[in-house]
Amino acid sequence: MLQGFCKVRFQVDDTVGRSVMYANGGSMPGGNSTFAHYGTYSEVDGVVTSEITSHRHNDDPNYQSLLGSDIATIDVRGSAIGNIYHFKGGSPQMPGAVFRSVMTPIADEIVAPRDAVGEGGIVNGLYSVHIRMLDGVDGGLTGVMLLHDGRILGGDAFFYYLGVYSSANGRWRGEILNQEHTPAKSEHPISGGHEVGIGFAGTCDNSGALLEATALAGKRSLRFTAVLKLMQPA
Repeated sequence: MLQGFCKVRFQVDDTVGRSVMYANGGSMPGGNSTFAHYGTYSEVDGVVTSEITSHRHNDDPNYQSLLGSDIATIDVRGSAIGNIYHFKGGSPQMPGAVFRSVMTPIADEIVAPRDAVGEGGIVNGLYSVHIRMLDGVDGGLTGVMLLHDGRILGGDAFFYYLGVYSSANGRWRGEILNQEHTPAKSEHPISGGHEVGIGFAGTCDNSGALLEATALAGKRSLRFTAVLKLMQPA
């Protein structure tokens, strides 16, 4: 049965991309550095049928859609070989193109704090995340986070995030461990090759959140801010 947090390698004809997805109870949210993904799936006799919507959250024109559209739908069917799922399908936004993907499980055994979210706490759902480094450090990252009752699952084209948080009265705080699912040293020399521990605190409302964080990458301590925008409520 398809269930849990996964890294995804997908391909449209000869062009390759990567993301993370979370399959749970017929829902499949996720995304990467440029697009949020959300949709549904069903499994009958070992065959999974899924329809996913891909929605741009990063306006940088250097990041292009593999399907040629800022909002696109993908219909796929697939099955498991061992615990790895293989899919094939297409998109009405790119008729004739063949979409293939492989979903590989990532261990996500994290336990949320008890009564993690109180009145006025952050909304459960899929968020885009845009990070800006501080203290004169160049660069930043974009990705997605799935927040649900104190658990954080997320990532982008190179990294995945696991964490916990608590939230109430328009505030939230938590901890995240950022790890590679695809080698990233050449693209992201600061965080590539490291398990990065992050502590954060900030504000939230019904449409998103802000945070300030400190990250430890190897022996280097880094500060950054991030803006979260709610893409799809859970």
